[in-house]
Amino acid sequence: MINGFRVQTILRIVALSVSLAVMIYLIFQTEYLISAVLLGIIIVLQVVALVRYIETTNTKLVRFLEAINYNDFSLTFLNKKNKDTFYELGEAFNEVIEKFKEERTKGEESHRYLETVVQHIGIGLFSYNQDGNIELLNTAAKRLLNTNVLRNVIQLKDIDELLYNSVMELKSGSRTLLNIQIEAERLQLAMYATEFRMKGENYKLISLQNISSELDEKEMEAWQNLTQVLAHEIMNSITPIASLSDTVNTMLLGDIFGSESPEPIPGETLDDVKEALSTINKRSLGLMRFVNSYRNITQLPTPAFEVTPVRDILKRVSNLMMGEATRQRVNVQVSVEPDSLEVTADPQLIEQALINIVKNAFKALVEVDRPELRLRSKIDGSGHAIIEVEDNGPGIKDSILDKIFVPFYSTSKSMEVGGGSGIGLSLSRQIMRMHGGSLTVTTTEPGKTIFQLRF
Repeated sequence: MINGFRVQTILRIVALSVSLAVMIYLIFQTEYLISAVLLGIIIVLQVVALVRYIETTNTKLVRFLEAINYNDFSLTFLNKKNKDTFYELGEAFNEVIEKFKEERTKGEESHRYLETVVQHIGIGLFSYNQDGNIELLNTAAKRLLNTNVLRNVIQLKDIDELLYNSVMELKSGSRTLLNIQIEAERLQLAMYATEFRMKGENYKLISLQNISSELDEKEMEAWQNLTQVLAHEIMNSITPIASLSDTVNTMLLGDIFGSESPEPIPGETLDDVKEALSTINKRSLGLMRFVNSYRNITQLPTPAFEVTPVRDILKRVSNLMMGEATRQRVNVQVSVEPDSLEVTADPQLIEQALINIVKNAFKALVEVDRPELRLRSKIDGSGHAIIEVEDNGPGIKDSILDKIFVPFYSTSKSMEVGGGSGIGLSLSRQIMRMHGGSLTVTTTEPGKTIFQLRF
């Protein structure tokens, strides 16, 4: 096409130049003025033809750009009957048009696919722009919010004002739980927000998920675990108390009320009665201690937050447990990196949580040859301060790993005077939740156990 266009242009310019030369010759060297005038007209026609020929490229280019601008991909730039010098240009334009058609089709298919996924996904989704206009509202969101139309985010006030306030206050990347009632249905919603920018506008995308059934299942599971532990501990106390009471009653009835002439109670019987009453007393005290423990776990004080150096907390805990560490010959190590690391927390409650964990670690180290306990603190990959309590004990069995944070669950004998109540780890986790953090445990059996407090 380029070679043909060049040849055609050169030939037209040569013809125009020859015509001009002939016309000049006729005007100045001959008397054929009429011929010169006719030749001048021919020259004008040649110029017009040359301009039109050259502008054909621009015309095709303008048509091509307009087709792309208006998404009109039905145009063709080929003249199959007459393959002129612009045939290759038209062929190139048609190839580009076909590519645009293919990409547009792919884009439309991807859009339809994405729209289908968004509409059929079980999580409610809606997005709105900086003016509050709703741009997306999928089927799950309509079902959760019990509405078919939502044009502006302010309409959420009509559904539930708490929901509207939470949507407006929720920052990008944050999540929250909402307990709201829509119509006659009570919903537990997990809400997550993210922000993005598109076509020069800021948008906020909100996801809503009703987790009522999941929470109900977890609540039922928690109650079942708690009930099992409560029943186990109470029966451990009530059964011997009932049995010993019956035994004492039998002994007293046989010696005092079983004969017509009451005789003094034999010393052996009195000793048995005293021992039985002593056991009943111990078990009763254990049961009272158990009830007090239950009351303690439900009445934790509100944290008094302050900025506290982590090293000070770990040092105090280490000093408090020094006596026990000396008796068990446990090598206690404390490390903080960086040394100036601080947390905003209630130091008394955090120390209590650490003491509970350390006490459990000491119990695990009783039969270890070279017991070691490490209290360390650092900043994790997410920029959060963490405190870790690591021991080289036998580890925790997988079968009970999920139960150690259940209130009153204990791997050691409980309810006896001096025994564990089974609420230490539960209290520690609850303290961390009150601080907006978490308490987790990892273990290898045998090997080591690491409790991690994450702020």
